[in-house]
Amino acid sequence: MLRNTSVEALLDGLAAIVAEREVTDIVVGLPLQLDGTEGPAAAEVRAFAAKLADRIEVPIEFWDERLSTVQAERAMLDADMTRAKRKKRRDKVAAQIFLQSYLDAHRSTPQ
Repeated sequence: MLRNTSVEALLDGLAAIVAEREVTDIVVGLPLQLDGTEGPAAAEVRAFAAKLADRIEVPIEFWDERLSTVQAERAMLDADMTRAKRKKRRDKVAAQIFLQSYLDAHRSTPQ
């Protein structure tokens, strides 16, 4: 598990994981605004991804992560989770929803 102690340490850790696990693609969540435009948060993500791209040789793709946290919260509410459990799991569930939406969009169609 990576700890975000500094940007450099995080970049080093990610580069090591990419090498060790022979990662072929990276998907990065792009926090677009509700109207679909990029704001300051998206600019920060793009700047971080550019630094990562300087250290690795695999393609980095951005994927819209709008509303994944809202969907995660709804799913956990539907599962009748307590507020404390939702708080602990919100980011993990949102990441799962985000990744599943990416995979669903890129699933090859049967021929």
